[in-house]
Amino acid sequence: MPKSTDQPVINYWHVYTDDSGTSRQQKRQLTGFTLESMGGNSGSQWNNEWLKGASQIIFSELPADFDGDWHENPQPQWIIPLSGGWWVETMDGTRTEMRVGEISFGADQGTTNQKGHRSGVLNGKPCQMMIVQFPEEKKMKGGTPAPDEL
Repeated sequence: MPKSTDQPVINYWHVYTDDSGTSRQQKRQLTGFTLESMGGNSGSQWNNEWLKGASQIIFSELPADFDGDWHENPQPQWIIPLSGGWWVETMDGTRTEMRVGEISFGADQGTTNQKGHRSGVLNGKPCQMMIVQFPEEKKMKGGTPAPDEL
């Protein structure tokens, strides 16, 4: 079977704080993948190594009645739904819905009045997630850049 030489692109939602302190969301793309082996006799795969260093992984379940009233992401973090779905509304009024396999990068620290965003579950059902957090010191001057800006 022929190998693909086309670099993949992965879509994600980027939640961020603009220069006026308002949280916003924008659909972005992870690019810049490298075709490489993970070692041994393993075949090559497309990898995009982003922000190497310390991180924390949290597995979480939002209950069916979860109410994520206005709050900021505690740290820059990837959020990946594993089951169910959830929604996020930023201060600019943008509301997105994410289901299994759709990802978000939450980096809305430093919003006006620490308002950040609101969130909740879809269809009144629990949402299981994997969250990968990065230490606050990884935050760069002028805010956390999108992964494809690093």
